[in-house]
Amino acid sequence: MSEIASICIYCGSSSRASEAHLDAAARLGRLIAESGRTIIYGGGRLGLMGRIAQGGLAGGGTVVGIIPEHLYKVEVQNEDVTELLVVDTMHTRKAEMVRRADAFCVLPGGIGTLDELVEILTWRQLELHDKPVVVVNQDGYFEPFRALLAHFIEHRYAGPALLGFVSFVDRVEDVLPLLEASPAERFEEHPEKI
Repeated sequence: MSEIASICIYCGSSSRASEAHLDAAARLGRLIAESGRTIIYGGGRLGLMGRIAQGGLAGGGTVVGIIPEHLYKVEVQNEDVTELLVVDTMHTRKAEMVRRADAFCVLPGGIGTLDELVEILTWRQLELHDKPVVVVNQDGYFEPFRALLAHFIEHRYAGPALLGFVSFVDRVEDVLPLLEASPAERFEEHPEKI
């Protein structure tokens, strides 16, 4: 894995998200911007999506939004970002986000966020990429998902190596230090995946 210059953020767009999650998204956006890295995200202006972009722009960073036409047409796009790429489908959006990103960070969200997280882990398992994936488990939000991974392993639908594809942190402030660590440090609990 080479230097991480861009980070793809997967997160919710619900306008009903908790203030704690919204504030954390804004902080992460600012931290990424201040580190000189580019933010790649879904291009929306609502919920955590909007806050990650606002935080990144407030921190003087580059924010790239990638949004499919059907969402652009209903005006949930964020026109204030550095670059807004409108693509034909959700599949194209996800592929372009993966192509442009050097790492992935997952914040709280709903079924769409879960879809992106599972897909990026599946692609890692299939060796279609070797980019780090960090999940922000703020207030234990992703504990059910972590338990589901353990469940897959317990029932032998996945090997223990699955746990080496993803790192969990409790706070957005822990994301960049983890990504700046070496792969051996990042996944020291699961050295079989190094």
